[in-house]
Amino acid sequence: MIDLPLSGVRVIDAVPGVLGSIGRLLGELGAEVIRVEPRGGGADRRAGDTVVGASLSFVAANLGKTATAIDLPREQARLLALAREADILLEAGLPGLDRAALREAVPTLIHVAISDLGAVGPWKDWQASDAVLHALTGGLSRSGLPGRPPLLPPGQLALETAGPQIAVAALGAFIGRLRTGEGERVDVSLLEAGMQALDPGFGLSGSAQSGVPLWKMPHSRTDARHRYPILPCADGFVRFCILAPRQWRAMHAWMGAPEAFAGPEWDRVITRATSPDLLPAITRFLADKTRGEIEEEAARRGVPAAAVLDASEAVATPQMIARNAFVPVEIAPGCTLPFPNGTIEIDGARAGVRGPAPALSEDARFIEPRASFDAPPAADYPLAGVRVLDMGVIVVGGETGRLLADLGADVVKVENSAFPDGQRQSLDDAPVSLTFAAGHRNKRGLSIDLRAERGKQLFLDLVRQADVLLSNFKPGTLASLGFDAETLRAANPRLIAVDSSAFGPTGPWSRRLGYGPLVRASAGLSRQWVYPDAPDAFCDTVTVYPDHVAARIGTVGALALLIRRMRTGAGGMASVSQAEVMLGHMAADIARRAANTAGIAVEAGVPAEDWLLPCAGDDEWCVATLRSAADRAAVAALVGGAGQDAAAAWARTLPPQDAAAQLQDAGVPAGMMVRVADLPKSPGYQALGTFRAATHPLLPTPFQVEGPIAHFERVPVPDQRPAPRIGEDSAEVLRDWLGLSDDAIAPLLADKIIEQAA
Repeated sequence: MIDLPLSGVRVIDAVPGVLGSIGRLLGELGAEVIRVEPRGGGADRRAGDTVVGASLSFVAANLGKTATAIDLPREQARLLALAREADILLEAGLPGLDRAALREAVPTLIHVAISDLGAVGPWKDWQASDAVLHALTGGLSRSGLPGRPPLLPPGQLALETAGPQIAVAALGAFIGRLRTGEGERVDVSLLEAGMQALDPGFGLSGSAQSGVPLWKMPHSRTDARHRYPILPCADGFVRFCILAPRQWRAMHAWMGAPEAFAGPEWDRVITRATSPDLLPAITRFLADKTRGEIEEEAARRGVPAAAVLDASEAVATPQMIARNAFVPVEIAPGCTLPFPNGTIEIDGARAGVRGPAPALSEDARFIEPRASFDAPPAADYPLAGVRVLDMGVIVVGGETGRLLADLGADVVKVENSAFPDGQRQSLDDAPVSLTFAAGHRNKRGLSIDLRAERGKQLFLDLVRQADVLLSNFKPGTLASLGFDAETLRAANPRLIAVDSSAFGPTGPWSRRLGYGPLVRASAGLSRQWVYPDAPDAFCDTVTVYPDHVAARIGTVGALALLIRRMRTGAGGMASVSQAEVMLGHMAADIARRAANTAGIAVEAGVPAEDWLLPCAGDDEWCVATLRSAADRAAVAALVGGAGQDAAAAWARTLPPQDAAAQLQDAGVPAGMMVRVADLPKSPGYQALGTFRAATHPLLPTPFQVEGPIAHFERVPVPDQRPAPRIGEDSAEVLRDWLGLSDDAIAPLLADKIIEQAA
């Protein structure tokens, strides 16, 4: 029986809508979660598509909780009584909440206060929607094709990815409380959480960027479809991610080694990407082959490829079935539909669905016993003194380590000059890329030869002193080096190991090449990220979703296991499948598709309507979200006419920021399209202190990086230690962690078991 890591932790969840997923995630990990709603139930119980009276989006966000009705401010005493029994309160502008009375009544509470666009600054009274967040966080400016309007991504990705970021902040604050005995107020804006967790412009970028940060991209959208081309075949489409020379040579041989593409210059990505002839030739080669045939032969030859699936197909793949990724949930008597079975595995078992969505109770109470913890001594940072071996690469692994470092952990990036992190590469062969410098700050660097026996033993010595080990290799890679789970556990029973992979550590696809674009194709997202009038113009190439949010879910797993270790003394393992993270964000849509397939009646909700309005200037835009007839009437009164055409004619005369401000003043969620390069100087971000200047000794000028995970009352802002060169701190780490003397370190350097940057 799995010991869920947050067992004995109590959470009050007063966050409606999609962000109910924060409490659901904590509940899947063992927390007891009570949802607080107004009498009669929250509006989200009736939102969106419904089946037998059950809102599918509500079910997806609230599985495993209980719920109680509390009307504020009239029943303030009832809420305070519940809060006295709780550890964490999640709330998003809870109407009628007396925050001063709450603090006085429960000084040890972790109070996570969520706002749309921040608690201070010129945007503090603005309302957000998922579309507005895409506009204001830089994502919209990069989505779509040149010469066309920008393209809003499918679903509610900004809100879905903000949730795990907020969960990281909540658990970090809770660990701080366990150490100090003091409560914490955590202010989180969806603006900042969505910007950091979906596709940040000033953090780690995908390897295809070659170290060029997103803020250096052109003013208008670029057509990057050649990077990871999607090509037609006999029964649909297939995506390729041919990057390494060996992968291209395997593809060339598969095609019959055509002479036109036989020269050594074709080993270079730039040659293949700029060729007008190569993709048509591959398309002709694929014309008579099915998606399944192509995937099978590509896997046999080592060519990275994936069929482009829709969401219904993605759920039914052998991988998802083998991993029990979706389970039937009863949403009404006699009616079950598939919903995601959690996004984290703990100690090899799913931390998944723990119960149905809650009915509204008159007086729900916490039932499970409160846990007791043996916490480390008090410290300024929640993770001070925690030692992390960071073997993560590219985005997911690198970001997980950086988040732990920002919470105070001593994070050591483990590399070797023969196998450097791909994030280090840059088009200009700089000694450190800007994206690496931004995304690996606050770490130390250790270079070690893990193929040498002395290197293996040295690494196990470090494991014995570590608290957390991070990796995101293809499953089996660590075991092939001699560091399987049993070996690591024997070396350190208190070790917490966190891994992330494309499709998870088990199942028939577990060893597939896990490039993000392939995951998006396999999970059904690429199929949806298209213009309505151009369903074959796939536009998900620039994003690196779900890498950043998968890193945050892995960080949640690490923090939860650290909390469990304070309760039990034992370590543990957490695994995250990036494909399952993505499919989890489509939960309501997948349930709707299943209902339609089964012939179960779906009552379609009245969806909010997102209007993309052209504004004065070169490729300038504003987004407005119309949620109701009242919003439509407000816009009509503002622009002098009904409908989107009238609003577009009005907006064309205004700068985008003026159009957004006037719409917000009329009570309608709106936001101007902000380009990544302009984010740090935007007034809303400046008021919040979202970005900070950083420096690196190998870079000539300062550069911008993200600020803290959230705005904590007690936790200091993170340090700004420059990202390490390979092996920059090798000797220092061995002295600090293992107590080795310089005389003991010298032969390790001489024999290149470790390397030390000059």
